[in-house]
Amino acid sequence: MRHGFAHRRFNRTPEHRKAMFANMSAALIKHEQIVTTLPKAKDLRPVIEKLVTLGRTDSLHARRLAMSQIRDADMVRKLFTVLGPRYKGRPGGYCRIMKAGFRYGDNAAMAVIEFVDRDVEARGKDSGPSQAAAAEA
Repeated sequence: MRHGFAHRRFNRTPEHRKAMFANMSAALIKHEQIVTTLPKAKDLRPVIEKLVTLGRTDSLHARRLAMSQIRDADMVRKLFTVLGPRYKGRPGGYCRIMKAGFRYGDNAAMAVIEFVDRDVEARGKDSGPSQAAAAEA
């Protein structure tokens, strides 16, 4: 019987898993859409849903709880100033998972996880080298 085994392990230690979901949560909050493997997307959804629910009530305690999970001050700020008010009237279901085929190298099932009413302009923002550094070179 498999009672009490709730989530996938991903062949990682608990600390590595916690850090991985913190990084993925920060990336999803920043870009509002990320591409990852299907099992990781399915396990990320409850993490991000709880964070957005925290973001709906802007209090110091909620900010500290979010900061303890995400560990990125800019993304916590965006969570409480942009995403929280956006989903204030929505009773859950803040993100969707869409299957995106299979990865070329190892044939892993890929998925796109995104916020439901996402800002299309946020996709790819501030990823990789900056435009100013590229212009200087």
